[in-house]
Amino acid sequence: MAGPKLRFGAFIAPFHPLRENPTLALERDLELVQHMDRLGFEEAWIGEHHSAGYELIASPELFIATAAERTKHIRLGTGVSSLPYHHPLMLADRINQLDHITRGRVMFGVGPGALPSDAFMMGIPVSAQRDRMDQAIDTLVPLLRGEQVNVKTDWFELNEARLQMTPYSRPSVEICVASQVSPTGAKAAGKHGVGLLSIGATQSGGFNALASNWAIAEEAAKDSGTSMDRGKWRLVGPVHIAETREQARADVRFGLEDWLYYFREVAALPLAPQDGTDPVDALIASGMAVIGTPEDAIAQIERLQAQSGGFGAFLCMDHNWAPWEAKKKSYELLARYVAPNFQGLNENREASLKWAAENRPRFIGEAMAAVGMRVAQHIQEKGTDNIRPEILEAMGMAKKD
Repeated sequence: MAGPKLRFGAFIAPFHPLRENPTLALERDLELVQHMDRLGFEEAWIGEHHSAGYELIASPELFIATAAERTKHIRLGTGVSSLPYHHPLMLADRINQLDHITRGRVMFGVGPGALPSDAFMMGIPVSAQRDRMDQAIDTLVPLLRGEQVNVKTDWFELNEARLQMTPYSRPSVEICVASQVSPTGAKAAGKHGVGLLSIGATQSGGFNALASNWAIAEEAAKDSGTSMDRGKWRLVGPVHIAETREQARADVRFGLEDWLYYFREVAALPLAPQDGTDPVDALIASGMAVIGTPEDAIAQIERLQAQSGGFGAFLCMDHNWAPWEAKKKSYELLARYVAPNFQGLNENREASLKWAAENRPRFIGEAMAAVGMRVAQHIQEKGTDNIRPEILEAMGMAKKD
C-alpha cells in the first residue's frame, strides 16, 4: 500500500535586487509558478510586502488570481497575508472569492507582518502586530466557515457580519499560520486547529524550535478542543542544486550577495558572516541552505524530518541566487530526483525490477521453450528449408542439406 506523500513547493517572497526591471521580475515569478506546475510541484506560497524594494508583491491575491489562470494543478497560497494590515471582513471576502474562482486551489497563510517598515507607514505599532493577528484570526476562522460574527476590538468592528457566499472548500479554505522562533504562530495554529508554516525552519533558531513549537501547538489544540495535523505543517528552507556541487556553488555567485545585502542592511537578519568567511561555505556549514546536489537536498530534508518528528510539505525559500536557467534547472532536479525519494514514487518500479531480475532465468527459459514449440511445429508442417540457420542453431538443430 502506498503511504502519504511529502509535498513539495516554494515560498516566494520574492527577493529581487534593485538593478532589475520590476515588471519583468514579477513576470518571471509567474513563469516560475507555471514551471513548477508543469514539473508536478504541489504548492506555491506568495508573499505580501509594501516597502524596502526587494519583495515586490503587494497583493498575493492578485498574483494568485493571475497564476491560477496560467496553471492547472498547483495549489496557491498567500504566504502570508499580513493580518494587521487588513479589515478581516474584506480579507475574508477576497480569499473566499479566490477559493471559488480557483475551484479550491487557494490556501490562506496568515501572519503578523514581517517588515516593520510596512507597519510604520500605516501607523501600526510593531508591538501591536501579534495581538492584532490573534484578534484577526479569531474573526477570520468563523467567517471563512460561513458563520456570522459580531466583534469589536480597538482596531476593527463587525456587526452581524457574514460572507455572501458559502465556502467552496469545506468546511473552509485551508488556513496556515506563519511561525519562526517565537511560540505566537504555534499557539494560534493550535487554538484553531489549522496548519503551521515554519518559515525559518533551517535557520539555527527556527531549526532548534521545530519540535518545541509543534509541542506548543499540540498543547494549545488540546486546551481548545481542536487537533493538529502534521500533514498541514510546512517547513521552509533555501535550496539551490545542480548536477555537481561545484556547479551549484558557481551558480549562486550570480545573486547571493544581493540577497545577503538585503538581510544585512534592511531586514536585519544576520545570515552572512562578517569576518570575511566565504558566505557559501557559511550557509552550507550552518545547515541554513542547500547549495549542492540532489543528494544534499535529500540529506537536508531527512535532517528536518528527524528534528521535527515529521511534516507534510517542504517549501523552497525562493531566492534568485542563480541565473534564471540555472534556477529552473534546480527546480527540475528537485522534481526529478529529490521528491521521488520522499513520495514513494518508485517503490513499485523497484519491486517490479527486482522481481523481474530475480526470475529472469525462469522467464527466459519459458520464452525459449515457447519459441521452440513454435519452431518444432513449423518444422513438422513445412520442414527446415524456410527457417533461418541461426534460429535452428539456437534451438540445437542443424539444417539438413
